[in-house]
Amino acid sequence: MTLTPAARPTFGVVVLTMGTRPDDLQRGLASLLAQQDVACDIVVVGNSWEPTGLPDGVRGVHLPENVGIPAGRNAGVPFVTGEYLFFLDDDAWLPDPTFLRTVAERFAADPTLGLIQPRVVDATGLPSPRRWVPRLRVGNPLESGPATALWEGAVAMPRDVFEQTGGWPDEFFYAHEGIDLVWRVWDAGRVPWYAADLVAHHPVIDPARHDVYYRLNARNRVWLARRNLPVALEPLYVGTWVGMTLLRVHDRAALSAWFTGLREGLTERPSGRRRMSWGTVWQMSRAGRPPVI
Repeated sequence: MTLTPAARPTFGVVVLTMGTRPDDLQRGLASLLAQQDVACDIVVVGNSWEPTGLPDGVRGVHLPENVGIPAGRNAGVPFVTGEYLFFLDDDAWLPDPTFLRTVAERFAADPTLGLIQPRVVDATGLPSPRRWVPRLRVGNPLESGPATALWEGAVAMPRDVFEQTGGWPDEFFYAHEGIDLVWRVWDAGRVPWYAADLVAHHPVIDPARHDVYYRLNARNRVWLARRNLPVALEPLYVGTWVGMTLLRVHDRAALSAWFTGLREGLTERPSGRRRMSWGTVWQMSRAGRPPVI
């Protein structure tokens, strides 16, 4: 059924890029422009890049400096209108032209939903990494359920929920910004949802294992706790990740970078603290991931 323009759900769409993957960017934008029975207001945020060569119906937002992934996404939101927001990475795309319509229908049918992440599939058939399924026990990736983490490359949420949570954590720059957002969706009394029947394509890329990767992972683990957790849980969460890192990482240079980030997280206080309620801790525990891991 084709909806009249007045009846179409409205999406503000933010695509973040540094301009280094022009072919991928065009593919992702084409998949957005092909969406049916929705009205999309699309901006491309150029992180230290002036967006050029955009198709008709897509606007650019230029950020002179690379402000990082979460701040870059946040920067695009004021430039789009829509009841819902959708964030798409420049190397992801939507194979189904009814994807956003289905997302809007899910939100309308269940007001408890606060965020939807689709199942992520490599279009060439490579196996999907565990991190693409946003829960502690991956189980069957084809099964939907509450999300306790997040793959950030294709994320939809009602605009009012985004505003209630405060959006993506600007200071994180890179790493764990999705967990921060999911925790705040839970604390807003809404359920983040992994929709396994909805698909977004993205290539399997191994995250770069370099000093910055380890340093920011460690720093942001601490900042996650300091921004969100009750004080009693902060040392449990950080301590759990110290132990897991010592078990998993054996490269001395990587460990040195990780502990440098740990010190940064402990000595530099992040902004925007909102202590989650103990009721939220219980709800997340019931969903399969108490916020101590």
